[in-house]
Amino acid sequence: MEKIAGLSNEIIKAILDRGKIYEVGGAVRDKYISPILPDKDKDYLVTGIPMKDLCSLLREFGKVDLVGKSFGVIKFAPHKKYNGKNVFDIAMPRKEYSTGPGHKDFTVEFDHRLRVEDDLSRRDFTINAMAEDLSTTKLVDPLGGKKDIKKRLIRITNPNSFKDDPLRMLRAVQFAARFEFDLEERTFESLCENVDLISFVSPERIQEELNKLLLKAKYPSSGFRLMRRTGLLERIFPELQAGIGVDQPGGYHAYDVFEHSILTVDNAPRELVIRLAALFHDVSKPECRELTQEGSTFYGHDKKGARVTKKILERLRYSNQIIEKVTLLVEKHMFTTGVTDKGVRRLIRKMGEELIFPLLNLRRADVVAQGKGGETRDVDELEERTRLEIERKPPFGLKDLELDGNEIMDKFNLQPSPLIGQILNHLLEMVLDDPDLNKKEILLKEAEFFLKNISTTSQNQR
Repeated sequence: MEKIAGLSNEIIKAILDRGKIYEVGGAVRDKYISPILPDKDKDYLVTGIPMKDLCSLLREFGKVDLVGKSFGVIKFAPHKKYNGKNVFDIAMPRKEYSTGPGHKDFTVEFDHRLRVEDDLSRRDFTINAMAEDLSTTKLVDPLGGKKDIKKRLIRITNPNSFKDDPLRMLRAVQFAARFEFDLEERTFESLCENVDLISFVSPERIQEELNKLLLKAKYPSSGFRLMRRTGLLERIFPELQAGIGVDQPGGYHAYDVFEHSILTVDNAPRELVIRLAALFHDVSKPECRELTQEGSTFYGHDKKGARVTKKILERLRYSNQIIEKVTLLVEKHMFTTGVTDKGVRRLIRKMGEELIFPLLNLRRADVVAQGKGGETRDVDELEERTRLEIERKPPFGLKDLELDGNEIMDKFNLQPSPLIGQILNHLLEMVLDDPDLNKKEILLKEAEFFLKNISTTSQNQR
């Protein structure tokens, strides 16, 4: 993996001639957690130089954008000759004062005369409150972040950390799962005490942390278990909370609905749409559960689950595109693997070529997460058959037909109407059964037959 280049030596030297510059943020933290973690964008803190003078200095080396001017943050894009591949955040040292429970309810004061230690003390967790002095390469670690990394602990920087920004509670969970750390005892207690404040956090910010948990943690399940223990789960995802203790007797499942769902996430590929679908694929099982002599059934949980999933994702402000894909995966996750070639083509048509393989991966994760040693050879075989069908390029949708709506209207002197769609769908069903029928002359004859049938049926009903 190519290392992300930082500021060039020329720029660093120019800043050091006037003040001090430190590397801060996730890149410093990750350096001490593990050398194999992905290289992060580099963020910097500059002290001793007033904002106006710092902007003037940086303009000699690149483009300065003051998008975060009120917070003392500069977006800086160096010219090409100064390693100008990346955009860097360069901040002034700041102090923040909370004025309420919302993330916008605080005042920020930046001052070039503040010490780097003053800035670090306002950050969320000790592991994020470290800086590297670029004049000496020494670590500035006033709160013991390096020690906490060795102990594998997430620790808040001050007792009011979660009150200052309640999103930090979800960030604590995300970091704990991502780095496989534990919450320090007092941090855990503080989270439990302040858990109700999560209601003040915007859905967009919750979505962002959820995405990080799903994509950056090898085992997101540990984060969801921690959410359960602290009360976050009940407040953010009551629908998932409802699956706790709902067992699934009958020989197929070793876990309750909640545990099975989060284990499905662990076993799904690290892609957002699939992991969201894995998280919610059984969300409606508690409502659909019926006990039987053999164990239990959950008829209809796939269709109902798709509707519930849509509401959850809308609540968290996901894009329409993501919502559409995730809900389709949830709705179709109970597909049958033992189908004819015609059935394979119909499944591809329903899912589209983009989602058919994610659907198969979701089924594999679902089976493994049942905890009964289930095999997925049937899914592997279906995947091979699916690939072969796609390579043959049979028609899967209306766009693949050798006849389009305009040609039907011209041939039969028809006006645009729902009838044209009915004809096309009829033709598509026919060629899904037998792709060799996808020839224009055959389709025109079938369209003519379809129209005559409709006409005869209408006359008989009069």
